[in-house]
Amino acid sequence: MAESTHNQPDFSVGDLAAALKTSIENAFGLVRVRGEISQPKVVASGHCYLRLKDERAVLEAVIWRGSLARMSVRPEDGLEVIATGRLTTYGARSQYQMIVEALEVAGEGALLKLLEERKRKLAAEGLFAAERKRPLPPLPGVIGVVTSPTGAVIRDILHRLRERFPRRVLVWPVRVQGEGAAAEIAAAIAGFDALPSGGPIPRPDLLIVARGGGSLEDLWPFNEEIVVRAAAACSIPLISAVGHETDTTLIDHAADLRAPTPTGAAEKAVPVRLDLLARVGELSARLPRALVAATENRARQLEALSRGLPRPERLLAEATQRLDDRGERLAAAAGRRIERDGLRLAAAAGRLRTPREVADRAAARLDAASRALVQAFSRRLDRADDRLARQAALLESLSYQRILDRGFALVRDAKGTPLVRAAQVGPGAALSLAFADGTVAAIAAGSKPAKPGKTDPRQGSLL
Repeated sequence: MAESTHNQPDFSVGDLAAALKTSIENAFGLVRVRGEISQPKVVASGHCYLRLKDERAVLEAVIWRGSLARMSVRPEDGLEVIATGRLTTYGARSQYQMIVEALEVAGEGALLKLLEERKRKLAAEGLFAAERKRPLPPLPGVIGVVTSPTGAVIRDILHRLRERFPRRVLVWPVRVQGEGAAAEIAAAIAGFDALPSGGPIPRPDLLIVARGGGSLEDLWPFNEEIVVRAAAACSIPLISAVGHETDTTLIDHAADLRAPTPTGAAEKAVPVRLDLLARVGELSARLPRALVAATENRARQLEALSRGLPRPERLLAEATQRLDDRGERLAAAAGRRIERDGLRLAAAAGRLRTPREVADRAAARLDAASRALVQAFSRRLDRADDRLARQAALLESLSYQRILDRGFALVRDAKGTPLVRAAQVGPGAALSLAFADGTVAAIAAGSKPAKPGKTDPRQGSLL
């Protein structure tokens, strides 16, 4: 073999791929890439594969499942983001790709676009419908507040509640911006809603979700789906007090009431105690006067109505006269009724018959019926005799004996069976000939004499 003309080492494909991987990872261990997300796809393993692109190039990228679960911004097609991560290679396809560890929306315009699309989606599901809104309790006993425990928001709320009407307040501390804030806010809303009535921790009658003002990025946790869905699913009336009066987040649409500021939420939660006491005092003072006025008004109405009624004496006088009249008529009617009933009784007694008369009449009817029965039975027997005589004469006229009287004979075989055809008689057969005046035994003539034992046992010997 010829000797090599150069001193360059030979790499295997795997060695070269490993060397490239090491070089790229060392050179681009931490990068921030701005681009538009394209074709994001979460596979069964939970990892997300996507592309970052601009007008000049496309960069393959992957977000591992653990990183994806921690991200507050979900990868969506067309969303412009700034991805933070590292570059590496995938030797099986000879391509380089980016391992994304964090995502943030690039610019307020992209955020507003994402916000509008999310708003349309949640509104189509009915989470913002007006019929889902519930009225606030007039005077809640316990108020739950979801906010940061260290900011000025909770102090403003507590101060305004003490000024208006002191109530028991439960604070669920959460982060109100940054990574993981949305999950904490949603968990706090669900946690308050899960408290049982009568438990060791009192269940709030009203919830306030509050945060101070800030940029769109600062208020973004309150636009996350997890927070909006938690607010919509909460069974406790909820006030949203996020940002200043001009700030609007998606939780404002899902809440039962939106307050312009956290202080305004406290004002909407409870009435002013002094105003309420003054109102109660005013109503208490008006109550006796109203009762007196109502009583006097009813008395005047009763008096006016009583003037239209007739005097009781007049009503009773007419009724008394009618009663006397009915009493007199009742006494006279009773006598006349007894007299009429006596006359009807006498007339009925005159129509009655003695038992002897009744028995004689019954006996006469029985004799007449007996005679009629005997006559009817005699007539029935006569008719039956007539029918029997006619049937006997008919039977006699149809009897074969009349035929024998005219010179005919009835031929029978040895068993007594009548024979009507010559074919039924064999030579030497024993026969019985019946004439009008008696029966004669005979033997049929023929070339074949009758076999012994075939003659009629009733016939005697001719020898």
